[in-house]
Amino acid sequence: MALPQLISAHKPSLNPNTSALSSLNPNNLNFFSKSPPSIDSLVRRRRHKRRTASLKCSASSFSEKHHNTNHPKSGDVVELPLFPLPLVLFPGAILPLQIFEFRYRIMMHTLLHTDLRFGVIYSDAVSGTAEVGCVGEIVKHERLVDDRFFLICKGQERFRVTNLVRTKPYLVAEVTWLEDRPSGEEDVDALASEVETYMKDVIRLSNRLNGKPEKEAQDLRRNLFPTPFSFFVGSTFEGAPREQQALLELEDTATRLKREKETLRNTLNYLSAASAVKDVFPSS
Repeated sequence: MALPQLISAHKPSLNPNTSALSSLNPNNLNFFSKSPPSIDSLVRRRRHKRRTASLKCSASSFSEKHHNTNHPKSGDVVELPLFPLPLVLFPGAILPLQIFEFRYRIMMHTLLHTDLRFGVIYSDAVSGTAEVGCVGEIVKHERLVDDRFFLICKGQERFRVTNLVRTKPYLVAEVTWLEDRPSGEEDVDALASEVETYMKDVIRLSNRLNGKPEKEAQDLRRNLFPTPFSFFVGSTFEGAPREQQALLELEDTATRLKREKETLRNTLNYLSAASAVKDVFPSS
């Protein structure tokens, strides 16, 4: 499920002579005041630093021991093949992929005979390649006669790149695992409920503006705990990958939910104004 286009902190103007939603192009949204650091800059910063963690795996991207561990320790360091993409994968999210580039076909041949896991990491021409990504586990695959692959992947653990191992034929990096810190006195369950309410209102108003029935959205949390729910919410912010990347990098569930709540509230305010304009100018 993808939410309608999202509004951050800016206040778009409404012109009754134009489409009320014309300024909601995700390509025009500027969520970042600062681009995320690139892998290259990360490697330069760390090149002369002493490594403080021992390498747990070197023969493949994940050891057999890792497969038997549901919760990798945040201090562990492993080697992971990386797949830079202009999108953000969240834990628990489903990602369909078509693999046609030669170097990534090589990667798939290796993974299908080893552990079926690789790192999905956000990359674009402006920001470069981020240092935080999410493991994608291949749950279904189909190899075509021309050696292309169709994959269905599911997001697993988040990771941070600490060192590049090699760049050819594809990127392989040493990574450590990211886990959310305890949120202290914050009532994250109440925050999650507020975010769910805003999501339902955004969906309802978006349906109204698009001429669809204003049905009440059903249970969006689906009994998810606050942390996985915050990842689910982030995965619905399609069209705003830099904002999604910022959410992925946060290591505090309460902070992530608060940021999502603010984005949804701004979006709801805009949709409410757009709905009012549409009522006054039905043809707009």
